[in-house]
Amino acid sequence: MKINGSDRWRTAVAVVGFAAVGVLAGCGDDSSGTTDADATPEPSATASAMSDNMDSDGMDGMDGMMNDPSATPADQIDGAVEATFALLDTRPPGTDDAAGTAWLAQTDDGTTVTVTMTGLEPGAQYMGHLHAQECAADNGGPHFKFDESGPETPPNEVHLGFTAATDGTGTATVTNEQQVGDAAKSVVIHPMEAMDNRLACADF
Repeated sequence: MKINGSDRWRTAVAVVGFAAVGVLAGCGDDSSGTTDADATPEPSATASAMSDNMDSDGMDGMDGMMNDPSATPADQIDGAVEATFALLDTRPPGTDDAAGTAWLAQTDDGTTVTVTMTGLEPGAQYMGHLHAQECAADNGGPHFKFDESGPETPPNEVHLGFTAATDGTGTATVTNEQQVGDAAKSVVIHPMEAMDNRLACADF
């Protein structure tokens, strides 16, 4: 059966949406800081399924919904807010050297978020989300949502995804047509293979 371009687009969005629901469940609400950073995190079924749905470039190829290399980075937009990542007690082992910066910019065209990090595991895949609370409150609390009763996927949430390079660096930029205003308080990063292990948080 022949599939036209619009059908391919709808299929891709459906795959990303399904995967992103699992991402919410992983990063979710268990952010009390009780995770033992010295314990070896178990890969989740969701993480494995999400990985299977990626192309050879990792999350960088997911239609710009989690990383759009063609977008203007937030740090190049006037008025962008800059924030430094702080490591969380829930971080997985071997990430004590992780560090990075996040930027959030709002314009008439919507919201742009950019994150850059160093000290990551080369080749590992990482996820990020805007959160509704500051880092000091339950490690960012729940994900920020434009519509509280809406879906737990983009574009109702802001998700980022990237694969760390061989030197342990990683970056991602995403855009959304809506402005977050002052409701998005932070951005949280975690390894995709250990979604409950929030790695770092930055307050905007």
